[in-house]
Amino acid sequence: MADLRELYQSVILDHSRSPRNSGPLAEATASGSGHNPMCGDAVVVQVRMDGDTIADVRFTTPPGVGCAVSKASASMMTNAVRGKSRDEADALFARFQRMVTGGPADDVGHLAVFAGVAQFPVRVKCATLAWHALRAALHTP
Repeated sequence: MADLRELYQSVILDHSRSPRNSGPLAEATASGSGHNPMCGDAVVVQVRMDGDTIADVRFTTPPGVGCAVSKASASMMTNAVRGKSRDEADALFARFQRMVTGGPADDVGHLAVFAGVAQFPVRVKCATLAWHALRAALHTP
């Protein structure tokens, strides 16, 4: 079990130090933002939709802002939702949110590395911040 925890920490640190899909999305069709006043985390998620499908998604954080959990979650989220429909992304977010609040890590794929967040309730907002911003982008007219 300790080896698995170390692997999960390693994946989170890797995505935090070298986030994937970080930076502005020039041809974005929608965006959403999130801010956690408790710790100062902030994120903007931009999407380019092709009909009902997420054709591309990127995120930005202000320089020096964002903890390892929030950056890693944003990075892994962008990989997980690209190519999915709005409904599929919403369903994945629901499963992810259940998992980080103590539910099962069923059908979340690589996002299971965040299962340990449930042991630290103050980190749930960090892990879900980019997801809330994504939902805002997907559901704002």
